[in-house]
Amino acid sequence: MIKTWLLASIICCGGMLVQAQTKPATITVNGEVTTPLTLTLESLNQMKKSSVTAADKDGKSHVYSGVALYDILQAAGVTFGSALRGENMAKYLLVKSGDGYEVLFSLPEIDPAFNDKTILVAMESDGQALPQGKGPYRLVVPGEKRPARWVWEVTTLTVGFAK
Repeated sequence: MIKTWLLASIICCGGMLVQAQTKPATITVNGEVTTPLTLTLESLNQMKKSSVTAADKDGKSHVYSGVALYDILQAAGVTFGSALRGENMAKYLLVKSGDGYEVLFSLPEIDPAFNDKTILVAMESDGQALPQGKGPYRLVVPGEKRPARWVWEVTTLTVGFAK
């Protein structure tokens, strides 16, 4: 019965096997933003590229390439620069992964007006696409003693108030 159904399905499709379409991985930027975003690999590739060299948990330095987290959040209209004062200093970024892991940043940690560190949404490591289970998007936070906030499989960036 199953063989008959499979044969009939192949004949109905003109003799071609039809593969299921996989939905492209996206990053959603939402919350306290003026322009919510849904980013794909294609839209991220159209943004300004950045690279950082950082030691992963293996202790070896790697060159990560992608888009600065600041640039993504700025495109979404997040409060930065001279507007990041007063009550806006209570804003945070919650980064979520596909497996439910979450990490938190204060906005001054991301803003170049406060910090010289470039936090990166990486799409490549050492010139290669990120491996399955680490990508397609990985948050890289150079200079931290432990890579506990290096989120794999980033799916959501949510800006909120800590009030």
